Amino acid sequence: MSEALQANGAVDTAPYVNIAAYKFVTLDQLPQRREQLKQLCRRLKLRGTILLSPEGINMFLAGAPEAMDEYLTTLRADPCFAELEVKFSYSDSQPFHRMLVKLKREIIAFEQPGIEPANYTSKRVTPKELKEWLSSGKEVVMLDTRNVYEVQLGTFHNAVDFGISHFKEFPDKAREFAEANRDKTIVSFCTGGIRCEKAAPFLEQVGFKDVYQLDGGILKYFEECGSAHYDGGCFVFDQRVALDPDLQPTGNVQCFACQAVLSADDLQSEQYQYGKSCPHCYLTQEERNQALLREREVEFLKGVTPLPGSQPYVNRRFIHVPGRLAGLPMMEFLTQWYPPYGEPAWREAIDHGRITTEFGKVVTLDQLVREGERFIHAVDEAAEPDVSTNVKFVYEDQYFVVVNKPAPLPTHPSGRFNRNTLSSMLEPVYRPQKLRVTHRLDANTTGLVVLARTFQAASALQPQFQNGTVEKVYLALLQGTPDSDHFQCDEPISREPGALGSRQVDEEGLASSTVFDVVKRCSDGTTIVEVRPLQGRTNQIRIHAWHLGFPIVGDPLYLAGGKLGEQQTISVEDQPMCLHAWRLTFTHPETKQRIELKAEPDWNNFQ
Repeated sequence: MSEALQANGAVDTAPYVNIAAYKFVTLDQLPQRREQLKQLCRRLKLRGTILLSPEGINMFLAGAPEAMDEYLTTLRADPCFAELEVKFSYSDSQPFHRMLVKLKREIIAFEQPGIEPANYTSKRVTPKELKEWLSSGKEVVMLDTRNVYEVQLGTFHNAVDFGISHFKEFPDKAREFAEANRDKTIVSFCTGGIRCEKAAPFLEQVGFKDVYQLDGGILKYFEECGSAHYDGGCFVFDQRVALDPDLQPTGNVQCFACQAVLSADDLQSEQYQYGKSCPHCYLTQEERNQALLREREVEFLKGVTPLPGSQPYVNRRFIHVPGRLAGLPMMEFLTQWYPPYGEPAWREAIDHGRITTEFGKVVTLDQLVREGERFIHAVDEAAEPDVSTNVKFVYEDQYFVVVNKPAPLPTHPSGRFNRNTLSSMLEPVYRPQKLRVTHRLDANTTGLVVLARTFQAASALQPQFQNGTVEKVYLALLQGTPDSDHFQCDEPISREPGALGSRQVDEEGLASSTVFDVVKRCSDGTTIVEVRPLQGRTNQIRIHAWHLGFPIVGDPLYLAGGKLGEQQTISVEDQPMCLHAWRLTFTHPETKQRIELKAEPDWNNFQ
């Protein structure tokens, strides 16, 4: 009679035999071993998982009894596995979907130096000995080394567990537990014993004086002692999910999303969705959205700490040749392509080899350029000014992203800012997608910024900002107290910038209208207002408020008394400029429905 059929000394007629086995032994030639085991299991139609590492083997397999016998005979022919011990159970169906043979650094991840079960393990207590200890009232601490979702399904009476979600968390918890329990007798246990091969020696390493490990784990205890001193079932890592003390499936299933063990009531819940959620992890759509936004914020902060532009660097700027400039000599082309840089600067860049083709070839002064050609200008950039990274993610779907921008933070690269800009800092978060800014806030203004995730979404959103169909509401703190609760400025704004990029009211300028509504007149002589710019001119709100004699508190450029300042962008240490893009309402590019988004300001700036 086969080993698989006579396990426990009794024949089981179930069509599938399940085995759990491990052995700590030094292994080499892992890729070859992996291939041999894959071929063997494929031929025998076995399913499950085999883990191979330099420290040994761990496996959970299921198949026909005769196939399993041949597998074990073949495996034990290798001297490394000659004394492999196996635990058997049975099932009416195949509990595994596929066959995997994986190479790992450890067959049970622990990541603690000096723990080598092939060379040393702690004292063992057999299941029958443990049962006698517990029945006689022997003072022992039963320490469950498993993860919290396994413990929830069943454990020994009065057992201690550390509430861990991964075995790698065990060492830190064990060090804490050791402070008050080093002199107690500890019996560690787990499903089949493998975790205790590392957990028990580690307990000795941190100072426990009398440590045992349950030989064969809970499954071996069930075989020999049944349910004595044990409540519930035992979690197993296959489709059966849990076994009772008779080693039969309990009928529980496991949530695919959070791995919680589910009861019959859980399965009847509306919150249970196969492969997606269960009552333990179910989130409403709004809760899922908020969780995603918080994850984005964490990822964003990782990428901007330290600030990407905090150190000097070489900025490689692309130069594209348009058709109207094709055929010109290089020097003439560059001076026409970007006149502000100046002929001396372009000549110096060429002389020092800082302008090259895409393929790295240095250009010459008189070579002719061709339409569509692209060159690279390597510019030595100084470290960029510090900016605020307190970006809050307000909304995201497959079409666009909306963030609450802090200040100072430029929206896009310009002037002294390239890497320390909102669009550049968001790029790695959404890579390989390239976000497109659909409208702009200046560096000093806080509030809502909408970025499209696709070209099609940008094509639908940008025209809405350009043609005025987006309803924009700002909050501002003005210097002074207007007489009227509702007032408007309709003065045109200059087309071209002046000093420091400033613009002013200009009769020959662009038509502009801004509506102001008082929210609160403050005791310090300032006024909180709602502001609706009917166009989107550069600095429109700031210019109109300044022109009316109520400049915005903290504005470094448009000062009281009609004066212009000497600074365009505030620094992180400066008093904030109290202008906030509060609400946006626009048409969604897919649903065609109007959508309103809001970002509350930092009201400390508006007191």
